[in-house]
Amino acid sequence: MTTDVQAAPAATEAVSAGPAARRRRGRPKTGLPLRAASGTSLGVVVIWMSLLVLIPLAAVVGHAFDGGWSGFTDAISQPATAAALRLTLGLSAAAAIINAVMGTIVAWVLVRGKFSGSGIFEMVIDIPFALPTIVAGLVMLALYGGDSPIGVSLVGTRTGLLVTLLFVTLPFTVRTVQPVLLNLDREAEDAAASLGASAPVIFRRIALPQLMPAIVSGAVLSFARAIGEYGSLVLISSNLPFKTEIASSVIYGKLQDADNAARSTQQAAAIATILLVASAVVLVLIEVLGRRVSRRG
Repeated sequence: MTTDVQAAPAATEAVSAGPAARRRRGRPKTGLPLRAASGTSLGVVVIWMSLLVLIPLAAVVGHAFDGGWSGFTDAISQPATAAALRLTLGLSAAAAIINAVMGTIVAWVLVRGKFSGSGIFEMVIDIPFALPTIVAGLVMLALYGGDSPIGVSLVGTRTGLLVTLLFVTLPFTVRTVQPVLLNLDREAEDAAASLGASAPVIFRRIALPQLMPAIVSGAVLSFARAIGEYGSLVLISSNLPFKTEIASSVIYGKLQDADNAARSTQQAAAIATILLVASAVVLVLIEVLGRRVSRRG
């Protein structure tokens, strides 16, 4: 009897050399031909992206260093600010990791499991996309506030912040993994099962390597959304310094300081720059990791 570990690779090789592979090799090219971008179209794209993304980001970074390097470091090293940054980054990473696991499970059940009410679940998943963030915060407050109907109060707690972030970032991993699952070639999995491979081995050796890039992309999107979240957290966090105050709340508070407008704006821009750099670093690192994992699989 072929072992589980040996069965999955053997099945994958058998299928890749079969009709599916021949269909891929013989598939005619369709659609519009690829052409080099013209100077006009490239210029329009560069100008549009510059106006919407590059110039605003450059302006924020420029404001962050209005007081020089010392002003930048002073702004982000203040005890309350440093605590808010650590909390924001930690909660965002936790939400991304949890979503990577649970979002994949939800997508798997929706695609592979046939059950009544699946259409309702599909609509429920997209609700956080449609809700304004302040409404999402009100939903969390209604359920986990002082008058909680289930007797659980999470106001002013880090657990409440994490649950809220999981709520608003729920769709990202599900909606990135789901299309990949729908397009997976089931022949390799069926062949592995016929050779005696167990379901966990089939998932780990055949399905997971193909899903990993989508899982990573969903985790990155969850992290990016969580790190800049404000509206859904402001009601349940209570903005307690050193406990539940997040970086976005610190930025908003700085911008409301009319007595020291210039200095406060510089400090707010410095905090925003840290969040921007953190998002960029995580995006690059996770993208590199996802490519390595997908190649290894």
